[in-house]
Amino acid sequence: MMHKKLFIPGPTEVRQDILDAQAEKMIGHRMKAFTELYTGIIKTLHELLETDKFITVLTASGTAFMEGGIRNCVNKDLLCCVNGAFSERWFKIAKQCDRDPDAITLDWGKAIKPEMVEAKLKEKKYEALTLAHNETSTGVRNPIEEIAEVMKKYPEVLFLVDTVSSLMGDKIEIDKLGIDVCLASSQKAFALPPGLAVCAVSDKALEKAKTVKGRGQYCDFVGLKDYFDKKGQTPSTPAISLMYAMNKQLGKIKQEGMEKRYKRHVEMAKYVQEWGKKNFSMFSEPGYESVTVSCMNNTKGISIADLNGELGKRGFAISNGYGKLKEQAFRIAHMGDLTLDEVKELIANINEILKL
Repeated sequence: MMHKKLFIPGPTEVRQDILDAQAEKMIGHRMKAFTELYTGIIKTLHELLETDKFITVLTASGTAFMEGGIRNCVNKDLLCCVNGAFSERWFKIAKQCDRDPDAITLDWGKAIKPEMVEAKLKEKKYEALTLAHNETSTGVRNPIEEIAEVMKKYPEVLFLVDTVSSLMGDKIEIDKLGIDVCLASSQKAFALPPGLAVCAVSDKALEKAKTVKGRGQYCDFVGLKDYFDKKGQTPSTPAISLMYAMNKQLGKIKQEGMEKRYKRHVEMAKYVQEWGKKNFSMFSEPGYESVTVSCMNNTKGISIADLNGELGKRGFAISNGYGKLKEQAFRIAHMGDLTLDEVKELIANINEILKL
């Protein structure tokens, strides 16, 4: 079966040598060999992300740490910034965890503004604020740098950020921005197979967690840190094969250099979005376009499903609109290890199919 090169917002394209790394001989997760593998991964993540915060990698999707952030950092009141499907997921998780969330709710495609956050924080005392830095469903990049400046005025409010589809593709200065919980998944800009979740946790969040009951077991920040500090491992059995892949990929990312990686993502985003504005229109609010995934309005009324079918015959795959946006919009991801040349090849094929 022909492989379709993935220009979808997860899982993303994974290079063959990274896939091959999963075939390493199996080791025990309580062996010294795994301790060396895992502590090496954590050390490299600290270097690449330029943070001193506690970092943990678990066998899970990013959603696990969304729930973990709520369970560890909030007793009752929190504020959720909702402007798409995945930011809304955090609001729903908070309710399912018996917390009491309020929300800043915007139409899909709009960005959360710092003044909106400040207005709500002035009204009520919250324990935490949740934000999807990069709303995957709409291609909107919320202005985290400006929002972070507002958050610094309210140091008692923990800053929980979903960077699932942006970390390793868009520059996020975790420490400078004062992020208390920064979570991501392996299948996005990390350019790894699905199955691993990464989370950086501040000392402030860890101290708050010690005061919160019902943190759960799997994503208990306090327990995870204690186990790592003592043994350099995870409490539960990890996906060791995926850890081998992550270790190899982090080495390649380090070799590329983070600034070069960020620049490559910006170049790909610019190319796709200029094409999108010329031939369709951007679904995302002007000035708030994502660096890793572009969402275009289907202004020409084409069948996105048919377009993807034709692209599939040529060895490519893009993504239809998410949820209620299906056939009304479409998304092209430009994240991970994709290059500008590969993006140009995809766009050339779309132009041929649509006769643009």
